[in-house]
Amino acid sequence: MTTIILLNGVGSAGKGSIARALQAITREPFLHVQMDAFIDMLPASLLGHPDGISFAAVDGAKRPTVAIRTGPTARRLLAGMHGAIVAMAAAGNNLIVDDVMLNGRIDEYRRLLSGFRLHVVGVFASLDVLEERERQRGDRTIGLARWQFDRVHGGIDYDLRLDTDKATPQECACRIRDWFAL
Repeated sequence: MTTIILLNGVGSAGKGSIARALQAITREPFLHVQMDAFIDMLPASLLGHPDGISFAAVDGAKRPTVAIRTGPTARRLLAGMHGAIVAMAAAGNNLIVDDVMLNGRIDEYRRLLSGFRLHVVGVFASLDVLEERERQRGDRTIGLARWQFDRVHGGIDYDLRLDTDKATPQECACRIRDWFAL
């Protein structure tokens, strides 16, 4: 049966690094499906545009905080991502899905992926660590991790929780492989 590992966490939590490490150690091949790769499909003109994805500084925040707004084109893109994940799994591909779930999207994933072996993994890090990684990466909007921090994990019952403050991507990948016998 096709297996899907769904990694959910704030941007810069380490999902991509864990996914790449996991690909290297599983018995069967897993494809890495990144939400960022789908967002990169948007035309540049829709980044910072209300129809696509826009970022807005949160007024009154003590530290830089940047909210994400998705317009109709971005919402269609994300719906298409979910459809693509289903299609790839239906073709027999094992997947590691790297996502930042907001607004209860876990329910949609559980419904769409009910015919597959789905393992939902929460990737956690402290806000201080996330903000430092955000600064070090240089490709992230500063303040995004702060805004996502209280919005990503709420109401999700995880099969496994990982703390990337304390564990390397390789250690996290080994834990996933061993926990789910991959």
